[in-house]
Amino acid sequence: MTFRLMLGAGALTLVSAGFALAEPITVTDIAGRDVTVDGPVERVILGEGRQIFFAAVLDGENPFERVVGWRDDFRQASPESYDLYAAKFPELVDIPTFGGFKDGTFDIEQAVSLNPDVMIMNLEAKAATDEAGYEEKLAKVGIPIVYVDFREKPFEHTASSMEIIGKLFGKDERAAEFNDFYAEQLARVTDVIEAQSDLERPVVFVERAGGYSEDCCMSFGNGNFGTFVELAGGENMAKPFIPGTFGTVNAEQVIASNPDQIVVTGGNWDAYVPGGNWIGVGPGSDIEVAQTKLAKLMERPAFTGVKAVETGDVHAIWHQFYNNPYSFVAVQRLATWIHPELFADLDPEATLIELHERFLPVDYHPGYWVSLPTAATN
Repeated sequence: MTFRLMLGAGALTLVSAGFALAEPITVTDIAGRDVTVDGPVERVILGEGRQIFFAAVLDGENPFERVVGWRDDFRQASPESYDLYAAKFPELVDIPTFGGFKDGTFDIEQAVSLNPDVMIMNLEAKAATDEAGYEEKLAKVGIPIVYVDFREKPFEHTASSMEIIGKLFGKDERAAEFNDFYAEQLARVTDVIEAQSDLERPVVFVERAGGYSEDCCMSFGNGNFGTFVELAGGENMAKPFIPGTFGTVNAEQVIASNPDQIVVTGGNWDAYVPGGNWIGVGPGSDIEVAQTKLAKLMERPAFTGVKAVETGDVHAIWHQFYNNPYSFVAVQRLATWIHPELFADLDPEATLIELHERFLPVDYHPGYWVSLPTAATN
């Protein structure tokens, strides 16, 4: 299949070369670019392997049926999820993989050989894409890029991103059904928080990927898990010290801020840091091992004498909630930790089970979070 790509007024229009196109589909992506493709698309390159989390919602019978190439991060960053999908869809192991835009290892010739209808990229990669001129280079060989976002501004962009992908995939109704579920489940927290006239917001410190390295402490500023905390009725401790979405605060600042709650994001990262001190939460994880490692992390100097450690209000949660359409589950879980009195009837695990039953092709396996045994709720 050969295309001639014409650029104009910020839009990409695909024109046939020697045959009639199917009906054109135009979307405005999260970067504000108008992109027109021949669709519904049948051959897709995923700019990140973990984008299969949205494909699983839309293409529930087989989330890999359109995927002709992807970045090899799913197996490394979320191996327990990879294994669940590989057990049901063994063909995923044969999907061609490629390098990333950020590290400059993406191979355009390989992409051309896969003959994709579209390449879906995360918004965070756009700066690297622009710097290397990938959009223009891919346009010349007939591969349009569409940007989506579940990471930078998840609560502004998740519904729009699902709508965009749903349109590309010809799954508009499925995307709308998921978006309704997303909004309904998020409102179970935000409606309660907004109804409080004198809400006390406990100070919450979220350590990003605690134990992944020896350094302390990566966290979130005004975005991502930092926003999760605020929606759940907490005060994000790191927000005044991190100007963007991601950053670092030093151990002395954690001690001085004396947070009421500590939440560590974790995953099974043996591929990156073999035998590391990270908290291995995720589907099917060993909760006892995770609790032991979480308690050990609280022995570091940054947490000496901190209120949350003294009271046992210490938790870990699956890191991948930060970059997929399931972020509303994390908000629910945070809300029950931060305000157990307000959310006694909210069951985040039941929500996650319902998500699997209604939208995902793999069975639910517990293990997405853990608390120290002395925590107020677990």
